[in-house]
Amino acid sequence: MFEQLSERFQSAFRSLTGRGRLSEANIEEALREVRRALLEADVNFKVARGFVDSVKARAIGEDVLKSVTPGQQMVKIVHDELATLLGGRADSFRIPSGAPAVVMVVGLQGSGKTTFCAKLANYLRQRGRSPMLAAADTYRPAAQDQLATLGGQLGLPVHVGEAGADPVGIASTALREARETGSDVVILDTAGRLHVDEDMMAELERIREATKPAEILLVLDSMTGQDAVNVASEFARRLDFSGAVLTKLDGDTRGGAAVSLRAVTGKPIKFAGVGEKLDALEAFHPDRMASRILGMGDVVTLVERVQEVTDLEKAAKLEEKIRKESLTLEDFAEQLQALKKMGSLDQLVGMMPGMGKIGKVDVDERALGRVEAIISSMTPDERRNPGIIDGSRRKRIARGSGTTVQDINRLLKQFDAMKKMAKQFGKLGKRGKLPSGIPFGM
Repeated sequence: MFEQLSERFQSAFRSLTGRGRLSEANIEEALREVRRALLEADVNFKVARGFVDSVKARAIGEDVLKSVTPGQQMVKIVHDELATLLGGRADSFRIPSGAPAVVMVVGLQGSGKTTFCAKLANYLRQRGRSPMLAAADTYRPAAQDQLATLGGQLGLPVHVGEAGADPVGIASTALREARETGSDVVILDTAGRLHVDEDMMAELERIREATKPAEILLVLDSMTGQDAVNVASEFARRLDFSGAVLTKLDGDTRGGAAVSLRAVTGKPIKFAGVGEKLDALEAFHPDRMASRILGMGDVVTLVERVQEVTDLEKAAKLEEKIRKESLTLEDFAEQLQALKKMGSLDQLVGMMPGMGKIGKVDVDERALGRVEAIISSMTPDERRNPGIIDGSRRKRIARGSGTTVQDINRLLKQFDAMKKMAKQFGKLGKRGKLPSGIPFGM
């Protein structure tokens, strides 16, 4: 995400490389590039100007510490100002317990609103809540069917009103049903239009009055740039929503909507959609996002993803195997499955500190599929004892997995290398220094 903006920021900071100190002249030179980067990213021009002025005011006269370079000092200043521009601190998403709380989801057609409702339900269930989805969009063809299908995939209840029913009535009925069935959160998928109009806003206002939502979330397509911010301004004026959701952020290489939204509307970004899967939803953290934009990685989010997919009991067994140097290809396959659950590999690479400085890294996710196919084509004995895999076995495994003998050879070499690395970890573990809970397949 934000690849174009990240590259331009890196270019601006490189202009300070080799300079002995920060001066007004070299600061101006770097900030011209920063301003150009923001405008090309479709950031609101007033926001871009204010941001550059703030950075300049902090940078001029800043003492450069002996332990850092002028470029590093500038990165720190820009990071702090960018985090402030994005919202300063994470605005928590808290909904009251007890009686069913309502989360009203609004936005225009095509923004990813219905899919976000399902993602949010999954997110809340993972945190111990019992959500119900309610389809209050009676205008878009198949909107209710889409929500019912998504709810079915998650195994969650979905309230669908009758054709032509009043959306306000659907919302009220869903709330009563939630009380009767024990659901403690009702997520309302409301109707959108292709543009903001009076009828849509009046209907949303009536739903708000009838249900008294704990949160009103505006879903915006980050790919639309300043158009998304303009839509948000109108929704803020009429509906006073509590937070924004940026969808398709994984595909947005510019980032103008994310950077401009808080400054223009005063509303926080609470969630970011980072993929198509129903678990591809992140709470929005301004400081972490600023780090990603500047190519500094995001270790905290990376660790959180690891923790979400790590089975502590399996991690303990894996650690014991590492200590005993008894890893098998079955263990390798399990770790690949855990890695896939963490999200797309290019996103994970982007969270690693320093990776942003080497430019875009092409990650072939199909390679994981080939590895899984190869291991699945092996017998249990072969997975546990790869040393028995001779030439004829390699040919059989290649035929069964749709790969080549060269692919089999490559995997076995990689596995041997990984075992040697694990052996080193095992030596550390004997001294009490072995980290646990991290998929070694990474």
